[in-house]
Amino acid sequence: MIRYALRCTNDHRFESWFGSSADFDRLHASGLVSCAICGTSEVEKDLMAPRVRTAPSAQPAAEEAPSLRAPASPAEQALTELRRKIEAESEDVGRDFAREARRIHEGEAPRRAIIGEARPAEAKALIEDGISVAPLPWSRTKTN
Repeated sequence: MIRYALRCTNDHRFESWFGSSADFDRLHASGLVSCAICGTSEVEKDLMAPRVRTAPSAQPAAEEAPSLRAPASPAEQALTELRRKIEAESEDVGRDFAREARRIHEGEAPRRAIIGEARPAEAKALIEDGISVAPLPWSRTKTN
């Protein structure tokens, strides 16, 4: 396993683990490495300090390795809290989002908050028909 410090074009910095440097290169070339904060696939390796052990039995202290699950900034913390709130208070309708949003708008389904997936053309059609939708600032797909 290898850990890389990464940076996206929006200057977000994060770390991710890969099976090998070749795995990173293959995933990066396929556009499957994305920013953990904004989701863009325009990601490059960032400068990082080498990790050198002083003795074979030396184990890194727990405080040296920040948790990849813990938000690194107040903005990430706020986004994490927003995501939890939206997901807790909304019904996930998956790929039926556009159809269900239209049914709610037309009164054929109960009015409620929903989240899900829509292709760009579907989202555009909803907006053009006066149905309020908004993209969420995170991706539900796991690419890293």
